[in-house]
Amino acid sequence: MTTVENIDALVASYKSSAHMDKVTRQIADIRGTGGEVVKMEGQQPSFLMQSFVLTKRSFINMYRDLGYYWLRFAIYIALCLCCGTIFYDIGHSYGSIQARGSMLMFVGAFLTFMAIGGFPSFVEDMKIFGRERLNGHYGVSSFVIANTVSATPYLLLISLVPGAMAYYLVGLQRSFDHFAYFALVLFMTMMLVEGLMMIVASAVPDFLMGIITGAGIQGVMMLNGGFFRLPHDLPKPVWRYPMYYVAFHKYANQGFYKNEFLGLTFPNNQAGGATTITGDEILREYWQVEMGYNKWVDLAVLFGMVILYRVLFLAIMKLTEKAKPMVNGLRFRRTQPSVHIADQSFEANGAK
Repeated sequence: MTTVENIDALVASYKSSAHMDKVTRQIADIRGTGGEVVKMEGQQPSFLMQSFVLTKRSFINMYRDLGYYWLRFAIYIALCLCCGTIFYDIGHSYGSIQARGSMLMFVGAFLTFMAIGGFPSFVEDMKIFGRERLNGHYGVSSFVIANTVSATPYLLLISLVPGAMAYYLVGLQRSFDHFAYFALVLFMTMMLVEGLMMIVASAVPDFLMGIITGAGIQGVMMLNGGFFRLPHDLPKPVWRYPMYYVAFHKYANQGFYKNEFLGLTFPNNQAGGATTITGDEILREYWQVEMGYNKWVDLAVLFGMVILYRVLFLAIMKLTEKAKPMVNGLRFRRTQPSVHIADQSFEANGAK
């Protein structure tokens, strides 16, 4: 029997069965009850509601996923304890100048480097976002805002608790405003690295390749941040212009240095000079820090880079959404001629 004959047999069997009589009576009873027609109209939630629901869900996922922030939090505590005990009570000798710079560089570079640890979990979030975005549940902007807001409390916790342990064990400037600036710079750099990894995730969805790519990008920025090679010693093509000014480590290191050294005085061990050396002189001559603006400008630049990286991620996702249908359309057009040729050759063989 053909498919059509099977379908006709099923229809005839249903019409002759008691089920059809029962269904017909139920339909007649429903029609006899009367009443108004109920119109089911779907309603798309507002942008604020989408962002709120996504923020709540993302916050809960981050809380439950030990590898997202909690493992990093524990490792940050261990590293800051290690850093604080190695540089414990650093003092104000001439040798403490280099030690202070090394400790601050470690915080601004290697601690923020570990922010790539949450990349695998973010890739999983991206996969869920891709499926839900295709179903039209919410937009890219809601996803970016929700991810940023939900991550903020965890990054603040990581910046404050381990940061305080390292800061006060080392014996940096004791005033609260100096520590607050230190924690803010650490927070901004970690937010910035997470934004950088969001951009990497949009281009390299595989978490292993993404971690390697993100680590390589940060390694280049770290080398050009002004610590391993002072700014005036960097080769001008590429490495100083533009990489030195693109690397966020430049602004993190200089913000840390200005926050710590300004207002301090150290004994000068160099022969033929003054008996003491001020923090301003150390910044200008020892670390070659740009003193044309204050430390809050460095913090503002870091904040601007946080916004910029997330806007770039948003733009990449928007462009990807628009480009995919165009690319698929071009692929379909390229395959059409081969299909026609195959059809024509099949018809010619059939005619023979």
